[in-house]
Amino acid sequence: MSSPLFQPAQGRQRGAALLAAMLTVALVATLAAGAMWQQWRAVETEGAERQQVQARWLLLGALDWARIILREDARADSANNNTSVDHLAEPWAVPLQQVKLSTFLSALPDGVSNSEDESLSDQVFLSGQITDLQSRLNVMGLLNGDKIEPVMQLAFERLFDALGLPQDQLQRMLKNLQATQPGTASQGTPADMLLMPQRVSQLTWLGLTPQTLNQLQNHITLLPIRAPVNVNTASAEVLYASIPGLSLAQAQGLVQQRARSHWSSLEDFKKALGRNNDSVGDSTHSVNTKFFEVFGRLRMPQASLVERSVVQRDLTETKVLWRDAGQWAEVQTTSLQ
Repeated sequence: MSSPLFQPAQGRQRGAALLAAMLTVALVATLAAGAMWQQWRAVETEGAERQQVQARWLLLGALDWARIILREDARADSANNNTSVDHLAEPWAVPLQQVKLSTFLSALPDGVSNSEDESLSDQVFLSGQITDLQSRLNVMGLLNGDKIEPVMQLAFERLFDALGLPQDQLQRMLKNLQATQPGTASQGTPADMLLMPQRVSQLTWLGLTPQTLNQLQNHITLLPIRAPVNVNTASAEVLYASIPGLSLAQAQGLVQQRARSHWSSLEDFKKALGRNNDSVGDSTHSVNTKFFEVFGRLRMPQASLVERSVVQRDLTETKVLWRDAGQWAEVQTTSLQ
């Protein structure tokens, strides 16, 4: 018969062994959970990165498709007595509302390759729009060497007036725009020069507030060369701003008239203007366009990507001047109509 003196010690040993076993189980479970979480995280990260790559390729394909549309539009104009006219009733001007990718794939000769591709394509949504950039006032047109072009300055003053924006911000932008040019007398050394914006969203560098820029963004652009305003696509505000002597009500009337039938030549537009046509010429206005913006948005189950590109079209040749993706493309997003 065991001595009572040893019973508490044996109980303590059994308790310690049980506690050690429980701690071991808890440690193993924690390590296993941590390993599983790490593995899950790696799989999710890999999947997200793969979808980002797929999204970029799909948007690149959408950009190529937009270039084909613009090229075919130019070819159609070339076949029509070499008369190049761009207007809002053409296929390129119709925005692509959000639609499933499977809608496009099913239209292909071979459709989708397998059930897995079909299931994924049902979860991918594409939307986009092509915008005529010559429907807007070009900020670069304000510069004539290191001087401000008076005609374009008047146009921007009228645009600010039409939109109810403060003229002091325009004057600040003009002053700072001059400071971006080499040899500006008021700026001294080249080190004092301001950086020239490359995107509309960067015009805050020149003194515009984000609120002002938000109201301006659909009416102005930054193109590499001086480009005339396309009267077939310009808004009433841009027509009013670019034609001195034209009232805003008259500009709105021209837009309504244009909706019924576009102008086939600048002479037709001058006739519609009547007496207010002295400031309309080939250097300031046109009925065709060389510069377009292509905007695309792709939404996938684990990723969403936005891309914005500027395309220059010369006759039937198109080239991409620049592309922005992600947050840089989101800064200036024209809502789909």
